[in-house]
Formats: sequence, structure tokens, C-alpha cells
Amino acid sequence: MEINSPFTMVVIIVLVCVGAGVINNYLKVKSDREDGATNQADLDKMRMEVERLKDRVRVLETIATDKDQRLSEEIRKLA
Repeated sequence: MEINSPFTMVVIIVLVCVGAGVINNYLKVKSDREDGATNQADLDKMRMEVERLKDRVRVLETIATDKDQRLSEEIRKLA
């Protein structure tokens, strides 16, 4: 097989392009996995913050819906 033949050159070019595509896809998948780990950590952090905010809203709802006596007691506790 001659390296100077047009058929050989076409085959080499196709192999290089396919190889580059495979490497490109591998790098994208690797990057997505790393982003997924980061996103999972951010997601867990946001869930914790949402739970904390839900607790705060529960306290505020209790303060807003209770009688004036209990309201003043809760305000004193918070101060």
C-alpha cells in the first residue's frame, strides 16, 4: 500500500477525524461528570437552605397567627 495514493490519504484523513471526534466526546463526558459532582454539592446545599427557610417561615406563621399575648412572648424570646 502506497502512502502517496489518494485512497490511502482519504483513509488516513477519515481515521484522524473519527479519532478526534472520539477524543472530543470523551472530554465532554469527563467534563459533564465533574460538573455533575459540583452540581450535586450545590443541590445539597440548596436543599439545606430551603429546609432552614421553611423552619423560619413556620416560626413566622406561628407568630403571625397566635394571640397578642403569645406574640409578645415570642418577640421577647427572639430578642
